[in-house]
Amino acid sequence: MRYLADRGYPIGSAVRFVSDHHRLPEEKRFVLTRVVVPREAAGSRRRKVLPLDALRSRKVAVDGYNVLITTESLLAGVPVYRCDDGFLRDTRGVFRSYRSSGLTGPALCEVLDLLKNVAQVEFLLDQQMSKSGELAGVVREMMAEVDIRGAAETAKDVDRRLKACRSVVATADGTIIDAVSSVIDLPGGVARRRGIEAVVI
Repeated sequence: MRYLADRGYPIGSAVRFVSDHHRLPEEKRFVLTRVVVPREAAGSRRRKVLPLDALRSRKVAVDGYNVLITTESLLAGVPVYRCDDGFLRDTRGVFRSYRSSGLTGPALCEVLDLLKNVAQVEFLLDQQMSKSGELAGVVREMMAEVDIRGAAETAKDVDRRLKACRSVVATADGTIIDAVSSVIDLPGGVARRRGIEAVVI
């Protein structure tokens, strides 16, 4: 898979070729899609990553569901993978069917604790997701409780806004990472602090 990706084959085609050859089930095909990143793109993304202790005077824009779902997976003990570009990603594939759970609050606490010293936080949630407005309200309340300046809101065009953002962006979405100048991996920070080992392939 990596051999094909590094030689310019589209990821989707490479996954299909390798998975069909080895008769991989759907869940393992999804793992390959998430984990394997062409070497050149992986290197470019790694160079954009800032350490969390470099954020004190910076503004941070958070890809809300992207960060939250992966952090919840970490806390739930669901396998989370360290991908070729260094970012943590889960493979639950729950984005469209996501619902807040008993882990949502603890996951938000973990994320916000990593952001408590930044200058300002903009937490963006996809408007099309069920009850995203309610979740934005919860995030605002929790930010106020720990004295984090900023906002939490829903938007129909979260990806576009993040790609055009001049702030540091917290996401593991590869297309967004490729478009911005600096990023942070908040689930990665949570994993390191809690001593959780990600799966490496």
